[in-house]
Amino acid sequence: MKTSFVTDLLSEQSITSFFLVCEKEVRNTREGRAYLRLELGDRSGTIEARMWEQFEIAAKDIHRDDFVKVQARVEIYRNKPQLSLVQLRLAKPEEIDLADYLPHTAADVEKMWAQLLAYAESIGDPWLKNLVMGIIADPEVAKCYKRAPAAKVMHHAYLGGLLEHVISLCGMAKAVSGHYPELDIDLLLTAAILHDLGKLQELCYERAVGYTTEGQLLGHIVMELETVTRAIDKIDRFPPALKTVVQHLLISHHGQYEFGSPKLPMIREAMVFHYLDDLDSKLAAVRVALASGASDEEWSAYSGALGRKFLKLDEFLKAKDVPLQQAGQFSGQPERE
Repeated sequence: MKTSFVTDLLSEQSITSFFLVCEKEVRNTREGRAYLRLELGDRSGTIEARMWEQFEIAAKDIHRDDFVKVQARVEIYRNKPQLSLVQLRLAKPEEIDLADYLPHTAADVEKMWAQLLAYAESIGDPWLKNLVMGIIADPEVAKCYKRAPAAKVMHHAYLGGLLEHVISLCGMAKAVSGHYPELDIDLLLTAAILHDLGKLQELCYERAVGYTTEGQLLGHIVMELETVTRAIDKIDRFPPALKTVVQHLLISHHGQYEFGSPKLPMIREAMVFHYLDDLDSKLAAVRVALASGASDEEWSAYSGALGRKFLKLDEFLKAKDVPLQQAGQFSGQPERE
């Protein structure tokens, strides 16, 4: 059974453990030397692995989504751990417990789904409410929505992550619209619930989070635009102008061209929603980084998603606390000479 998880591999050591193959390819160095490159994973994350010698049989017999047993040396390369594989074989079914490989939200999925339905029911505009409720009421959509991750790596990259992300965004939309009364809460809720709908088809998540072929070719923005447009066209007399607004909310939610948005947010609610989505995803990545660092250190593990480490603020402040008796020397009225 599995003994070492990815998050345990923080220093140079020798290990024997089981992993899921997330990616596999044979590469060549600049000098023309062939080697096997794998991305191995479990419920705690993924790690790059390389095999330099006698990898031909493994390269032939082992494929993506296979479970493998490895004997390897953990090496720190550019401040990140990676595995140098010594031996590699397919794992036997009795050696694998799927719970070790499928990270899952800690929240209650059915409670979150009930919250999502309540947010959808609260949409006041009848056209938008009809659109949203019609989509999420589909049994197949509901089944996938409850299980899908929000991303492969960047944020909420675990089963139930998409639903967790959307519930958070709905709450944020309610809060920000209460602070800025000029915002249309119905548009913000519609964007929150539908903005990542394409990820139900873009990502595959039976054994590990990855991309479907269609997801690789099209991306979730294109896929959800098609899905939502078809749903709108089935609603008799749906206002054409409102259709355009909904489509803009979807295609602009990444906020910048270089991040995959075909258009920049050009509606007030589209701009606000982009920032809400960006904030929620980044804080989720910070949460993962802070949880993955060594417990006795002031700094988190390096976050590849955000390109930095994060200070464990509570630990830092606790270590720097001034003793109360010393602090008392500086309190009260200044002494008179």
